[in-house]
Amino acid sequence: MPPAAPAYRRLNVEERRSQLLEASLTLFAHRAPEEVSLDDVAEAAGVSRPLVYRYFPGGKQQLYEAALRSAADELQQCFDEPREGPLLRRLARALDRYLGFVDQHDAGFSALLQGGSVVETSRTTAIVDGVRRAAALHILSHLGVADPGPRLRMTVRMWITAVEAASLIWLDEGKEPPLDELRDWLVEQFGAVLAVTARRDPQTAALVQGLAADG
Repeated sequence: MPPAAPAYRRLNVEERRSQLLEASLTLFAHRAPEEVSLDDVAEAAGVSRPLVYRYFPGGKQQLYEAALRSAADELQQCFDEPREGPLLRRLARALDRYLGFVDQHDAGFSALLQGGSVVETSRTTAIVDGVRRAAALHILSHLGVADPGPRLRMTVRMWITAVEAASLIWLDEGKEPPLDELRDWLVEQFGAVLAVTARRDPQTAALVQGLAADG
């Protein structure tokens, strides 16, 4: 007697919405958003087009923005690191989570950071920029500088841009080098860019001296 087929389980609202967002992120990561139709999303999720509209009545633009926001929200949480231990070790732990997200959600990460789409709007740009600003705020907070000057702020934001670029290149290079090596390399780069800025900025110079004493 053949085994009984597994019973069908109706997804609740949040589960179905998450399913649609995951399917959308996968499609948006591998094709330009303007080339992805709601029919494509429905097929990838194994549902009907009317069901997609039920959850996203604003159509593809609403779905695209919601998919980006879901990836951005999760990515922002990667930088929520307790202020325990030396700064560079804290940064390494945050990068472990960040790069782990990139590794496990490579489609969503690529979709989040891709640019130049005709469906890009001020809202989608703000979603991506929100991740960068949140990361910068977390790092500046851990640096313990009450009023960071423009050179220090610029240094931190430039490094975050470098981390994004390195992550995308890492995906393009077949996820090489290994994650732990990439993490350590990026931490070392953070120390290096701070040292360069310290030559021009007394505030950063004092910070670098403190980091050296922190170990």
